[in-house]
Amino acid sequence: MTAIRLPTALPPPGTVLGAAPHRTEDSAAYRDGGGYGTATGPRELLAHLTASGLRGRGGAAFPAAVKLRSVRDAGGSPVVVANGEEGEPGSAKDRWLLRARPHLVLDGLARAAAVTGAVRGYVYLSDPVAGASVRAALAEHPPPLPVEVVETGHAYVAGEETAVVRRIDGGPALPTAKPPRPYERGVGGAPTLVSNVETLARIALTAARPRLRDAVARTTLVTLSGAGAPPVLTEVPYGTPLRALARRYGTPDAAGALMGGLFGGLVGAGALDLPLEPDALAAAGTALGCGAVRFLGPRECPVAAAADAAAHLAAESARQCGVCVTGTAAVAGALGALAAGTAGPDTAQSLLRWARGLPGRGACGLLDAAAGLAGSLLRAFPGPVRAHLTAPCPGCAQTAPPDGRRLAVAVPEPAAAPHADGAPVPAGPTDIPLPLLKGTP
Repeated sequence: MTAIRLPTALPPPGTVLGAAPHRTEDSAAYRDGGGYGTATGPRELLAHLTASGLRGRGGAAFPAAVKLRSVRDAGGSPVVVANGEEGEPGSAKDRWLLRARPHLVLDGLARAAAVTGAVRGYVYLSDPVAGASVRAALAEHPPPLPVEVVETGHAYVAGEETAVVRRIDGGPALPTAKPPRPYERGVGGAPTLVSNVETLARIALTAARPRLRDAVARTTLVTLSGAGAPPVLTEVPYGTPLRALARRYGTPDAAGALMGGLFGGLVGAGALDLPLEPDALAAAGTALGCGAVRFLGPRECPVAAAADAAAHLAAESARQCGVCVTGTAAVAGALGALAAGTAGPDTAQSLLRWARGLPGRGACGLLDAAAGLAGSLLRAFPGPVRAHLTAPCPGCAQTAPPDGRRLAVAVPEPAAAPHADGAPVPAGPTDIPLPLLKGTP
């Protein structure tokens, strides 16, 4: 079960987790906390977002103000989309947010619409529990523009922005070639803002408390897991060392980490002194991505972890780009053979070649993630790779065959909002069924 840990150094009014993260927030509680206010207008809000440098929380860390301006300046009748389809298996933040604080997301969506001039909006997700929560919130507090909930099947690529547009337009949730980008031509051909739900939540927080804009922009939700410790969803300031997070949340002797869900690749123990901050991590060759970090235990084999992640990516390929189908399968096969002790002497060289040559050749980031896994394993753990080429690894031999579901974490399920008489509805966090990989029984 994924636990929720409240931040100790941040005031609840300035956090996305809020003061009661284990309970779904209703509209009355949200308004009492300053939500849906009118003091901050669209122009002032955009200025605050520009000054704070708020970045998107979907994975790319693109400046939110730039994205809003691009949609606004494209003209026409823009569309805004709250993207809650969480494809990374180690992340639970977006689904929790839609379940527990749907009004915070919807407030952010309405404010993004006001900034861009959008005439309609969508909430895009794959979690039925989150869908029910959002629909209830829409009925409780109708937004100032028409908003529709669009559900899709859970998949790694389903949250990619062109896949989002394609699905809302009635097609499959599969990426398309770029350009055009959605901000140029998106849903129904209109300029479209596709924004991660945490990004929208932080836009709403900035509007409610502009004096806290810098703190809002420089804190982030993270999902921490691995090394036998229970998964944790928490909120931390940028600049927090990875090692401090490992120590605080149950992995004091971590040997490394799988970063950004799967997109940031593997890092060794030395990289745990890096600060949790997009630019610093990017400069070190990794990424914060969606904020999911899976720590490796001191006796956990990084080759097995890489093989697990690559197997998941290969299974999740959209199978519409030939280079992705063959490339992810090749990387997964080589890493699987390396973990099993059956790799040939040229395996490391092949992995290096793919790490250098495959990025940028697919329609989305899945192939890049597979290539990045291969390259990061070679960089961060050259000793274990050489050892696997020499003899079978005892640790890998005791591990079940790679199965990407082991990378997944359960979503904290909040209790219902209190009854009108103030008595809480008794309910505790429970696991929910996790989706199977494609091709698995």
